[in-house]
Amino acid sequence: MNSLANRIAIAIKNANPEETHSVEVMQYSLGIILNTLLIIVSTGFIGLIFGRFAECITFLLCFCVLRLTSGGFHLKTAMACNVVTTLLSTLLPSLITFSQSALLIANSISLIIVIIFAPNPDQNARIPASIYPILKLVSIVMISSNFFLQSAVIGLAFLIQSLTVIPWTRGDNIEKNYC
Repeated sequence: MNSLANRIAIAIKNANPEETHSVEVMQYSLGIILNTLLIIVSTGFIGLIFGRFAECITFLLCFCVLRLTSGGFHLKTAMACNVVTTLLSTLLPSLITFSQSALLIANSISLIIVIIFAPNPDQNARIPASIYPILKLVSIVMISSNFFLQSAVIGLAFLIQSLTVIPWTRGDNIEKNYC
């Protein structure tokens, strides 16, 4: 994806050298867009093949939206992120179903984790600490909504995403996450 993003960025720069950003900036942005599209298309395609399109896309959407507000662990490469996210979004909704009591437990665990650890943004993110309470509140509201929706797929997506918010290594600064 990186080489494709680079070629597109160079083509854009050559087409309009004076009114575009640097190739590096465009390549970075295009890389994010292309990787996101790859995950969405792969998840949708695999979901269609196995007759689980709605569940796979719902999982992916809920996982990603909660991730935007709660932050979480990042894999080292975009390729690893693409593969893991696609596998999570396609396999988990097909393999794991929650009973009503298990869903209540999953929702509760997700909520507790988010209350304690969210937001846990990427260290490269330029999110002002002043909006951390808003991000935490939005994350809490999102997870709490599933106590009413009672969706096993949404509960599963929220549970998996909330686990990525926990700072598992000793080097993480837990103090910064409390709002």
